[in-house]
Amino acid sequence: MSFTEQFDVAVVGAGHAGCEAAMAAARMGLKTAIITMNLDLIAQMSCNPAIGGIAKGHLVREVDALGGVMGEVADAVGIQFRLLNTSRGPAVWSPRAQCDKQLYRVKMREVLENQSNLHIKQAEAVDLVIEEIGDPAPAANDAARVGHPDLLPRRRVLGLKLRDGRQLLAGATIITTGTFLNGLIHCGEERYPAGRSGEPASVLLGEALRRLGLRTTRLKTGTPPRLDGRTIRWEAFEEQPGDADPTPFSFRTTKIVQPQISCHIAYTTPETLQIIRDNVGRSAMYSGQIEGIGPRYCPSIEDKIVKFPEKTQHQFFLEPEGLNTHEVYVNGMSTSLPMEVQFRIVRSIPGLENAEMLRPGYAIEYDSVDATELDRALKIKSMEGLYLAGQINGTSGYEEAACQGIMAGINAALKLKGEPPFTLDRTEGYTGILIDDLISKGTNEPYRMFTSRAEFRLHLRIDNADRRLTPYGRKLGLIGDEAWTEYEQKQARMVALAQLLATKKVDSDGLAIAAEGLDLSAVTGQTWAQLLKRPEIQIEQLLKALASELHRDPLLVGLIEVDGERLASVPRNEARAVETEIKFAGYLEQQKKAILKLKEAENVRIPEWLNYTTISGLSREMQEKLGRVRPQTIGQASRIPGVTPAALGLVHVSIRIQGKQQSDAPGERQEKQGVA
Repeated sequence: MSFTEQFDVAVVGAGHAGCEAAMAAARMGLKTAIITMNLDLIAQMSCNPAIGGIAKGHLVREVDALGGVMGEVADAVGIQFRLLNTSRGPAVWSPRAQCDKQLYRVKMREVLENQSNLHIKQAEAVDLVIEEIGDPAPAANDAARVGHPDLLPRRRVLGLKLRDGRQLLAGATIITTGTFLNGLIHCGEERYPAGRSGEPASVLLGEALRRLGLRTTRLKTGTPPRLDGRTIRWEAFEEQPGDADPTPFSFRTTKIVQPQISCHIAYTTPETLQIIRDNVGRSAMYSGQIEGIGPRYCPSIEDKIVKFPEKTQHQFFLEPEGLNTHEVYVNGMSTSLPMEVQFRIVRSIPGLENAEMLRPGYAIEYDSVDATELDRALKIKSMEGLYLAGQINGTSGYEEAACQGIMAGINAALKLKGEPPFTLDRTEGYTGILIDDLISKGTNEPYRMFTSRAEFRLHLRIDNADRRLTPYGRKLGLIGDEAWTEYEQKQARMVALAQLLATKKVDSDGLAIAAEGLDLSAVTGQTWAQLLKRPEIQIEQLLKALASELHRDPLLVGLIEVDGERLASVPRNEARAVETEIKFAGYLEQQKKAILKLKEAENVRIPEWLNYTTISGLSREMQEKLGRVRPQTIGQASRIPGVTPAALGLVHVSIRIQGKQQSDAPGERQEKQGVA
């Protein structure tokens, strides 16, 4: 007789998606289990030992604003912080942190172990426990099911079967297997099953998911070689230090305490390129050995050489993996070339002539599920109790995984509590954009977030992620009393500063301080907010000029310099958020109007009972596209590739017609019964 344990929520995988999912469910009061094949590799940074980056930093801020943990852990173990894109506008500023790889997983495990309601299990999930709850027509096939969700087999996932014979039953199951699902590693001509180098792949669970009939695809990602830093001639490379005043990820972080390090910039040589050209046929990517599609925006070094033959030089970065290791990550040199070729490539670069390779780079293929199988809550539409998050949905990157993880954890918990799902639309966060893109369009390559995917970038900044999302996190139970008090105090400070700038008139004494060295004649009589709209004026200058006013306000006194020291990062960032709202007020107002128009389309719901096959004039192609995705709103339908405005018009009209038929049907039946 097998041993059975009962939980509310079971999370398979303890990577970045799994950790956020499990923490969210546990913090919402549900008894949660997280299952991993190796307790010592929780939240392993299997590729780049860094968090954040362009748009990815936005996702981390949003996870943090909702009450997630990635930002706080990254702040605790970050060893180099940089705010990217500062030469451009604040809409695309994005934080990035090089992390201590070992400390990150140690810290994350500590966070998980200290969370009440959360139980960590070392085991391998090999199958799902499934209950049939529907009775589809025997003749139902894929063609017949188009537009008929009732013909899909209805099943409920009751939990998991583990390799050791245990059954782990749960009201909701969240799968976050990363690259482990039927993972296959390639290094030159060599290939072998693995989830990461040195770790077993999840083969049996992959087979179990395929038996469910879900649409799947093969994707590919890769990793570069790692070098021994003691064998690198560092003086040959350009040093890249971090920011003097680090920008943290978490709104709850007040100070970065870890020692900070520098990375270094390097370049390929003509010899490097020639070695790659001579051996590109031995790359698993170009020998035909790999079937999966790789990430377009993070190509391997051989991909760069083939696709950009006109380039004579390629940049890469030497990034230390921690404070207590000599291992160095070669960012930008991802490869699946044979190990001896990788060795020659590394040593063709001045400064790496004697470099020792600790680990070779490799490519990995893995299974992912077509994300159009999911609804907006990240639940499989044809099944009860099964949620997916992370790379299994076709995304790439720790940050994309984390934001899906917290959303899946939240929605699994809400479902079990009998409450409606929590979703974000495209106007509320990059998280909403990512999920909408996945469930509306799917993806045939690893999906990576970019700021260009957002229609309202200026509205979705890193500085206001808490204002957008923390009230949601508080309502859901993910933001504690102390964090909520800090949030409210911050909002009060920002309102007070904005009001001071909008009402206080510029005076000559203050102007002399604020505009030192600038020709700003004839501005007295304006408000400080009007002066701040000038591109050459920065908020820090105004804070100096208004020091006496700030001293008089208990809320604002923390924004001024103390004993000549520069502003600390936290109050400085608050002041910059106020500055952005003032400088870009006109553009933000325009975006608000556009957001309202988009929300109008999102508010037109498409009922589940709508039968696309009976819509007169709707082509077979449109029926198939709409029937496969089953969009929940007209807005989502408009973003399905290939769906035309004419088709949307037909759907809009049919909602009213079929809705009337639905409402009339019971009355007609009653009338017939009365006649009989």
